[in-house]
Amino acid sequence: MDNKVVEVDGESLTIEDVVSVARGNAMVSIAEAAKKRVTRSREALQKMVKDGKVIYGVNTGFGALANTRIPAEEIRRLQVNLIRSHSAGVGEPLPTEVVRAAMLLRVNTLAKGCSGTRLKILQTLVEMLNKRVHPVVPKKGSIGASGDLAPLSHLTLVLIGEGEAEYQGRILPGRQAMEAARVPTVTLEAKEGIALN
Repeated sequence: MDNKVVEVDGESLTIEDVVSVARGNAMVSIAEAAKKRVTRSREALQKMVKDGKVIYGVNTGFGALANTRIPAEEIRRLQVNLIRSHSAGVGEPLPTEVVRAAMLLRVNTLAKGCSGTRLKILQTLVEMLNKRVHPVVPKKGSIGASGDLAPLSHLTLVLIGEGEAEYQGRILPGRQAMEAARVPTVTLEAKEGIALN
């Protein structure tokens, strides 16, 4: 049993850290400095939204709809719809170690404090890792130049209580897996869908 704890700060994650979480039993935590950066980033985003600034993918549509303003009461739905629309993968699921690595890398990216998410998003992903709730992510299918929109969207579905997850050797509906592991799901808020995929 690996008793290692990988502290994610958005700056110093190593290949060895990724392997110890993905293939081993290392636990994950978030560094205090990262927590502060994430919180400051979120506060800055909230101020811009409150001040009526137009922000792509927050209060506008995406792509060809970038000039379409999204009413404040629809911002949450925009983020969820983005995740649902990109959950377009097919085929056999990725191996658990690949999913765990992707989850850790997403936490590391968000820990840089440049994405405008709430700290709760990172904490939930960490709790999923530590309690071994693994989203089912199909091997095939993605869109866009980045190549990771569909896989990351499938990962995010479980965070919001949708999709499917492997927990204790069984494939369960996402919400059921999260409830069984006692990990609260989240409601995506402004910019969080786009930050997670």
